[in-house]
This record gives sequence, C-alpha cells and structure tokens, in this order.
Amino acid sequence: MSNLKYKNTTIKIFQGDITKLHVDAVVNAANSKLTGGGGVDGSIHATAGPELFKACLALGGCKVGEAKITMGYNLPAKFIIHTVGPQYKGGEGYEASYLEECYKNSLVLAEQHHVKSIAFPAISTGAYGFPVEEACGIALETVQEYLDNNLQTEIKEITFVCFQDFDFAIYKEFAEGVFFA
Repeated sequence: MSNLKYKNTTIKIFQGDITKLHVDAVVNAANSKLTGGGGVDGSIHATAGPELFKACLALGGCKVGEAKITMGYNLPAKFIIHTVGPQYKGGEGYEASYLEECYKNSLVLAEQHHVKSIAFPAISTGAYGFPVEEACGIALETVQEYLDNNLQTEIKEITFVCFQDFDFAIYKEFAEGVFFA
C-alpha cells in the first residue's frame, strides 16, 4: 500500500482484491450490458450477489465512458459505480478520451451520492487491452484534474486497486510523479 496526500484527499495505491475494501464506493469495470463478466466485473458480481444482477438489469445498460450506480449489496462498499471502459484499438481512436470519461463520470456520480471514499480498478487494462502505462497515466491525471477543479470535494480518499505486481509498480511510480511532480 502506498499513501499520498494531494490537497485534501488521500491517494492510495493498493494491491489486492477490490471486493474486500471498506470504502463508500467501488468502481466496476463493467460491460455495456452490466450483466457481469470476467475479471473485476465478474468478481464484483459474484461477491455482491444476485441482487446486483437484478439491479443492473433495471439500469438498461451503460455506454462506454458513462457511469451508473447501484447499492453494494454483499460488498463491504455501500455503492458500486459501474463504468464501461473502451476497448483498446491501437490508440488511434477516442480510447483515451473515453477512459478519461470513465473516471470523471464515476467521480461526479460519487460526489452526487456523498461518497467520501472510492476505489478504482485499472479500467480497461484487462480483457479490453489498454496498455497499463497509458491507462495509469490517464487515470491519475484525470483524478488530479478533478481534484484541482473541485477543491470542495467531499471525496477524501481515492484508492487505485491493482491486482498484479506489474500494475501495482506502475501505479505507485506514476502516482508519485503525477501528484508530486
């Protein structure tokens, strides 16, 4: 675990299972149908239980870059914010801007629900193929920009959760450069 302080918010880099974190909201790297899948999405759905599946069906899906919210059900988190990351297609399209939107829209939704602590997975870096280094830079810079533009934010703790050693090392190194450059 790595902890950094930026303005009035603690930034954490954590290696482990996002479904075990005691935060107000976890972000789910969801598919567009919000019906569960592999990776983080599958893990969150499996842990949260069948009520999550029903709640997600009622939301009617989610477009790339958007964010929608449900209760956390059997997770320690009160809320789950579902966002659909872009599939990486070589970086020639709008993948980076869609990924930025995932983080921005998740933070805005968190703010609307008075979330004080939120945990993000490495959105789009698994099955969607986004290079970890590029995705990490986008994630951290987008969060930094959000905090710079929202000085009165209620969000006091933002955790970036990495499952693999390689991802954790990248996020830890980049976070120190972004928040204390």
